[in-house]
Amino acid sequence: HFQSPDFRGIDNAFLYNPKYFKLKDSKALPVLLKMPDGEERTTRDVLWVFGEYLGEPMHFFVNHWPSRRGGEQASAPHRANAAGVARAFIDSLQAADPNAKIILMGDLNDDPISPSVALIMKAKEKLKDVDANDFYNPWHDFYKKGIGTLAYRDAWNLFDQVLVSKSLTDKKQDGFFLQKPVIFSRDYLIQKSGRYKGYPYRTYDYNIFMNGYSDHFPVYVVLLRKK
Repeated sequence: HFQSPDFRGIDNAFLYNPKYFKLKDSKALPVLLKMPDGEERTTRDVLWVFGEYLGEPMHFFVNHWPSRRGGEQASAPHRANAAGVARAFIDSLQAADPNAKIILMGDLNDDPISPSVALIMKAKEKLKDVDANDFYNPWHDFYKKGIGTLAYRDAWNLFDQVLVSKSLTDKKQDGFFLQKPVIFSRDYLIQKSGRYKGYPYRTYDYNIFMNGYSDHFPVYVVLLRKK
């Protein structure tokens, strides 16, 4: 964890079990937003973590891209900016090692089809379209079925995603590869009544404490490798 300059005081963090993951290096990648009046505003850093997961070198990028406050289109350049910061660092890693195993994850505040994800991060829907420096985005099937991780005005979005580099898609390798993505939406995480019925069970409804968990469902991916 690094203290980020985000004006709301929000930071990204990487939680790991030292029994399985050996930390080698980490860094906060700053994201500066240009406002319409030319003023700069701070937001969450992109957190880069490198280490060995059960002996296998792996890079992780933890993200919380700028929100859609002010409207999706008006705020899109801010998320494009954050995506560009991550993409530039990833490009440098892949230039040094084209087979580097990279996982990018977090609340992107955009859907799988949004330009920040599909174009800037080069996150492809179909495996056959994933080139050497691209990412595979396994969340498209959920999105096309209307399954999301958060709801707003009775419409679902899938902002919480985990993207994997092409090196994690080959199931015939000896190392880790992606098996499946999962939206963790257990019953106790769902609001049972009120105006948010059926939504993720949030902690606060404005200033009213709801005793819930989050207004987003968690997501995770399952990795496998040969024993």
